[in-house]
Amino acid sequence: MADSPPDSRSPNPVDLHVGGRVRTRRKVMGVSQEQLAAGLKLTFQQVQKYERGANRISASKLYEIAGELKVPVSYFFEGLADPADGAPDPAGEAASRTMDAFLSTPEGLELAEKFARIGRGRVRRQILELVRAMSEEDSPLMS
Repeated sequence: MADSPPDSRSPNPVDLHVGGRVRTRRKVMGVSQEQLAAGLKLTFQQVQKYERGANRISASKLYEIAGELKVPVSYFFEGLADPADGAPDPAGEAASRTMDAFLSTPEGLELAEKFARIGRGRVRRQILELVRAMSEEDSPLMS
């Protein structure tokens, strides 16, 4: 059977990636969707659609978003394979999706901020070992 064309209603993976990077940066900066929307002269619903990848962000709007969030435009494409190389980077894309998902939660963002402040490498490694052990548990600690 021939490959079927992609569903035109599903978001493009690049739009999903860029939208996720917008969301992550906005949250890292502590900016609400309403605040970003006001700075861009949009509705917060439009910002929501951009972040979900439901609506594509034009080049000019992405440039404005970069200005509002104080990052270079290239920030939004970090983690994507370079199309000039012609080879996809599934490991890089998966790592980027994982990081975006982690940082898009309030707990993940706070954990990343606090973890970065721990100066001693030994303590950071102990925390990592604790998290690894907890994530490998098959059952809750208390029955």
